[in-house]
Amino acid sequence: MGLEDDGLAGITGDRLPDERRIEGDLSESIRPGGALWALASAGPQLRESAALAADAGLAALAEEGRPRAVVVAGVGTAARTGDILATVAGPRCPVPILGHRSAGVPGWVGAADVVIAVSASGRSPEALAAAEAAARRGARLVAIGAPDSELQALAERARASFVAVPRRAPARLSLWALAVPVLIAARELGLVNLVEADIAEAARRLDEDAERCRPDADAYVNPAKELAMNLAGSIPVVWGSSPLAGVAARRFGDMLAANSRYPVVSGELGEVGRGRVGLLDGVFGSLAEGQTDIFADPEDSELTRLRIVLMRDDGLDGDDTVPKPDVRRADAVADLASRRGIRCDVLPAEGGCSLERLASLIAVPDFASVYLALAHGLDPMRVPAVSEMKDAMLGSE
Repeated sequence: MGLEDDGLAGITGDRLPDERRIEGDLSESIRPGGALWALASAGPQLRESAALAADAGLAALAEEGRPRAVVVAGVGTAARTGDILATVAGPRCPVPILGHRSAGVPGWVGAADVVIAVSASGRSPEALAAAEAAARRGARLVAIGAPDSELQALAERARASFVAVPRRAPARLSLWALAVPVLIAARELGLVNLVEADIAEAARRLDEDAERCRPDADAYVNPAKELAMNLAGSIPVVWGSSPLAGVAARRFGDMLAANSRYPVVSGELGEVGRGRVGLLDGVFGSLAEGQTDIFADPEDSELTRLRIVLMRDDGLDGDDTVPKPDVRRADAVADLASRRGIRCDVLPAEGGCSLERLASLIAVPDFASVYLALAHGLDPMRVPAVSEMKDAMLGSE
């Protein structure tokens, strides 16, 4: 029975990666609307979104003073914007920041709180339900999404702030367009110390990494292509050494799953130190490495193995506004992996502020997820299972 008979028509790709696919003609991905084009536009995307947020009248949020709590409502990439807000705000943020990934809002939300509803399409049922519930309960509402969408209409009926973000790519390739208005709203509420220079530096970092990861750069000078081929055929385990790096690690897990269709384990080292680190001694870790013939061609091995990606954030020297990250776990994981023969890629955070450091940990892995997809002959812009899931959910309503 063929793919079409199974109802799987349109699924393409090759189980075995081929590096030649990412060294050849990538015109489909670099054209406007393609995956590499969208990622290369991250810096301009961030700048445009900051300008749109500045024009949306978010300064009015400060008129009612500091909220009791902030709820960021959305799913998928929209939900990651809440994680970004929490890590940029840091542990000394004066109010709790909660990411809410289901319909409606928590039962305690009321007039003293702020709800930020985020949806790239402006049609997400979760974001729409959260915005409607916030308006009904009298909470201050900020909505972020596509112009002329259901979310905008709902915000206008509630007389709430709305930041219209043009949708030029799938949500997962529009992270910065969605995240920056969330950050600026929080800044107006007095919760985030985010100056214009921080936004400019983060955008510059994204520009520079896009140049380093450009399609015509060979793998030996392109860090994204190198990382993609390092991960090819493995089970990626992506761990961040701090809360900030943990957000980047989970983001990379999202992108590897959606773009490259790889199963991924991701999280923050503080969470995994006593449990998931045991993977290093499992059947895909040291037990697999123990079966390796040192004289065999690695390409001929049929064993699937772990590949560790360690996103390392050692903090900023002289910054006493946040606790210094504990680097001992990162050192220990790198040492444990080395002693077991498990390969480990270390990605260090760079930059002079938390937003730029986060951007430095996200940009190259984002590109790597697309290059890994292309190496397998997959179309990162077309994920049939996702489309079918959405159709199934709509059909069940």
